[in-house]
Amino acid sequence: MFRFLTAGESHGKGLTVIVEGVPAGLPLTQEFIALELRRRQGGYGRSRRQKIEKDLGELRSGVRHGKTIGSPITLLLDNKDWVNWQDVMAIEEPSEPSVQITRLRPGHADLPGVLKYAFDDVRPILERASARETAARVAVGAIARRMLEEFGVALHSHTLAIDGVKANIEGEPDWEAVEASPVRCADKDAEAKMIEAIDSARNDGDSLGGIIEVSATNVPIGLGSHVHWDRKIDGKIAQAFMSINAVKGVEIGIGFSGAVLRGSQVHDVILPIDQWGERRWRRATNRMGGTEGGMTNGEDLVVRIALKPIATLPRSLPSVDLHTGEEIPAHYERSDVAVAPAAGVIGEAMLAIVLADACLEKFGGDHIDETLRNYKAYLKTLQPRGGKATAPPDEETTEF
Repeated sequence: MFRFLTAGESHGKGLTVIVEGVPAGLPLTQEFIALELRRRQGGYGRSRRQKIEKDLGELRSGVRHGKTIGSPITLLLDNKDWVNWQDVMAIEEPSEPSVQITRLRPGHADLPGVLKYAFDDVRPILERASARETAARVAVGAIARRMLEEFGVALHSHTLAIDGVKANIEGEPDWEAVEASPVRCADKDAEAKMIEAIDSARNDGDSLGGIIEVSATNVPIGLGSHVHWDRKIDGKIAQAFMSINAVKGVEIGIGFSGAVLRGSQVHDVILPIDQWGERRWRRATNRMGGTEGGMTNGEDLVVRIALKPIATLPRSLPSVDLHTGEEIPAHYERSDVAVAPAAGVIGEAMLAIVLADACLEKFGGDHIDETLRNYKAYLKTLQPRGGKATAPPDEETTEF
């Protein structure tokens, strides 16, 4: 099992991550993790915080001489902004009472959080509910991505829409153009309009949401299972994406649009053997986004997420004071205008985590070489059940 825990607050000393279940022998470097963290910090419409933090992800255990050793991996991400918050976020009880935050923000964790945990101050809630925690997840996702590379799995994301501006993309996006884009959009015309929309929202003291597409290619057939609700791969994917801050909707493949079509217009026809090409069990289309019956079906995994606008607004919405119940403007603290570009990188991380766990469940192994041997042996079984239509592939040609 690939599992992880994160700890830390937005303005505390830093974030701590413990990752368990990574097989021994996997090549892993801090620079690989830092690259993913830098991708998360980019994107047009981010707050000044991204200019303060320089996330690296310091490896403190579980790796020796550039390879994992099978024990838990510890990562530390320092908060550079801690120097400005030492009194507010001090571990020890302060000599003088801290200023309490009592102005509740609509759309945030403030009200349900303070009521659930019996606080008279919103600070303990907003610190942990902050999207700063997603930096820790991206670090975990980098480890998962590194493992998936051994299986030939690649992950990408791009922005489909911001503030009603929709990208016009036909076929696979130009991923180099996506990475170079300040809004992670391959459509240059849409990119310019998205930037204008973000500038307009910033000037108005408002915020924007967006729609992001995340994909994984070369995913093995048969990850997940149909036998129990909590083993279905699409259920795990949906839960992982819904756990990301501001995500309010998830669809796999054509998702909601398929609900108003006929079955003949939705389901992916299985192609005969002479049309398989280099991969086996191909489909004429991929409307289901790579899953069927709670399992991956060998096609690309395609997931789209809908992000609500950030809940912290410079031009505060009307709200209520926690102590008095009287109407008052909502609290404002430094925040992003638009997070859609960064959300794509976080989405890649969460999809990588789900797939890494599913691969380990399917193929097992205490050392990465053992895991890959099991994987290659499994690939040899992926032929018509009669066993006569194709010969098992050679060891050198088992990659998808």
